[in-house]
Amino acid sequence: METFTKIITACYEKGYSDLHITGGHPLVCRRDGEVFFQKQHVLSHQYVDALVDRILNQRQKRQLKEHWSTDLALSVEDKRLRINAFSSHRGVSLAIRFLPSVIPDLDSLNLHPSLKDFCAARSGLLLICGSTGSGKTTTIAALINEINNTRACHVMTLEDPIEYLFTSRMAFIEQRELGKHFHSYQQGLLDVLRQAPDVIVVGEMRAPETIQLSLDAAESGHLVIATMHAGTHEEAVNRMCSLSTLAGEHIRLQLAQSLAGIVNQQLLYMPRLKHSVPLLSILRNTRAIATLIRENKLSQLDSTLETCKAKGMFTFAAYRDDYLAARTDFRQPQVLHATAPGNAPREHSSRLFDYDYRPCPGAAPQPSRRQEPDEPQTVFDGGDIDDYISELERRSS
Repeated sequence: METFTKIITACYEKGYSDLHITGGHPLVCRRDGEVFFQKQHVLSHQYVDALVDRILNQRQKRQLKEHWSTDLALSVEDKRLRINAFSSHRGVSLAIRFLPSVIPDLDSLNLHPSLKDFCAARSGLLLICGSTGSGKTTTIAALINEINNTRACHVMTLEDPIEYLFTSRMAFIEQRELGKHFHSYQQGLLDVLRQAPDVIVVGEMRAPETIQLSLDAAESGHLVIATMHAGTHEEAVNRMCSLSTLAGEHIRLQLAQSLAGIVNQQLLYMPRLKHSVPLLSILRNTRAIATLIRENKLSQLDSTLETCKAKGMFTFAAYRDDYLAARTDFRQPQVLHATAPGNAPREHSSRLFDYDYRPCPGAAPQPSRRQEPDEPQTVFDGGDIDDYISELERRSS
C-alpha cells in the first residue's frame, strides 16, 4: 500500500483528475481531458491483484467475481477517491477519479445561480441528467451543500458509492451507501420514507420500482433529487414513462404533477478560460410544461424552453449563447489538493452490523485474509510521477 499511497499523493498534487492502473502497463493519468502515460512507472500484474485484494471488502470482492466490475469510494491519506475495479484483457484494472477535498458550491462550479431556486423547493422531483463523466454527482453535491447552508431540514442520501462526505450545518444530513447500508434502492426508498426526511437524494434511477417510489415520495411532500442517464429532457421523460410500473397515462399525470424540473448537463471546454465549464439545459415545470407531459407532446418541450427564457429555462444553445458567452466572472476549477477542513467527516462502521452480509440463499463465503501487496522493486527514474514520489520521500526523511 505504501507505493499506492505515494502514487495517489503525487497525482493529487499534480492536479490530475483521473488515474488508470492495470498490470504490465504504464500508469495513465488524465488532466483537462488529456491522458498522459507515465512510462517509467509500470506495476506488475501480481502487485495490482494484491492491491485490489487489499482495498476491496468481502462484498465488493463477491461483486467483482460475479459481475466482473465493482464500484467503491476510498479515502487515502484524507484524499477521497472514486474507484471502479473491472476485468480487462490485462487482468484486473482500476479507474480512479480524484474527488475534491472540499465540498463544492454552485458558484465555484460556474453553475447558473437560478439552480438555488430548486434547493428552496419543499416538494417535487428534480432530475439531474447527462452522460457518464458530465459532472452530475458534483452538481448534486453542490445542491446538497446549498441546502445545508440555507435550510433547517433533514436530508437523506442513497448513493452508490458515497463520494462526498458532508458535515451537518443548518441541515441534518445522513448518507447511506448501496450494498453497505441498504441492499437495493427499492428497499432504501421504502426505509427512508419512515425516517422523516425533508430531502431525499437518489444516486441513480434505473429500475422501475426506484422510479415509482421516487415519484411517490415527491408527490407526498418531499424534495427528491435524482440522477438519470439521458441526453435530452424528452429522453428523460420518455425513459421514466417507459420504465414505470404504471400505465403510460397514469405515470404522465403523476410526473406532470410532481416534477420540479430537469437539468441536463454537459461539459464544454472554453479555450479562452483553458478549462471546461458546465453547459446546461434547464426545464422548470410550469403549467405549459405540465400540459405537454400530460398530453404526451414531448417533442415540443425544447421549443417551449425557447419561449420561456424569462422563467429561467434554457436550451443548450441558449445557455451557451445567452449566459456563458456573456458571463465574465468564471471561477477556476477547484484545486484537488485543497486542504480538507479539520472537522471533515469520517465514515464509521458499527459493530452491530455485518457489512458483508447479503440477503440471498446459499452459504456465505469464508472470509479471506487481505493480502498486503508486495512493493515493486523496480527503480524508477525520470517519470513525471516519480519526480513527485522522490520529493515526497525527501520530505518524510
